[in-house]
Amino acid sequence: MKRFKYLMIPVLLFAVAACGESEDGSHESIVENAVFADLDGNEVSVKDFKGKFVMIDFWESWCGPCLQVFPSLDQLREEFPDQFEVLAVTVGMNEGPEDARAFAAEHDYDFNWLYDEHGVFNRLGGQGIPFKAFVDPDGNFVKIEMGSYGREGDYNRTKEMIQEHF
Repeated sequence: MKRFKYLMIPVLLFAVAACGESEDGSHESIVENAVFADLDGNEVSVKDFKGKFVMIDFWESWCGPCLQVFPSLDQLREEFPDQFEVLAVTVGMNEGPEDARAFAAEHDYDFNWLYDEHGVFNRLGGQGIPFKAFVDPDGNFVKIEMGSYGREGDYNRTKEMIQEHF
C-alpha cells in the first residue's frame, strides 16, 4: 500500500498541473479569451474592455476576504474610471447568478457583475477564492493572484499595476 501511495503522487501532481492549462498550454489564452455571462444571461468577453486595465475577481458572497476588498476596488474605480474595470465574477461554487444579483442590488459598487457560466475559474486551476486574473489595456494576460493582501494591500498592489500600465 505504501508503494502505491508513492507511485500515485507523480500522477496526482501531473493531474493538478494539467487542470489549469488551455489547449495551447497557457493561462494566457484562457484569460485573454474569457467569456462570462452578465446577470441577465448576456455574454461578456474580456475583449470588450480593451483599452482598460482589467481585474477579473472571482468571488462569492460568503467569502469574507473577497468582500473585504470590494470597497478599495470601488475606490480604485472612482480614481481611475477610464483606465480600470472590475469584472466581479461569481464562481458558482455554492451560488448562482441570482445570489450575485441580490448582492449587487444591496451594494453600490461600480463593478461588472458576472457569472462564470463557461468554467473559466476551473480551467485556470482555481481551487479557492479570492482568485484574481489581470489583463492589460492591450488585452494581454498579466498575472494571476490567489488569496488577498487585505483591503489596503490589495488596493496598493492593484493601484501600482494600473499606474504601471498607463
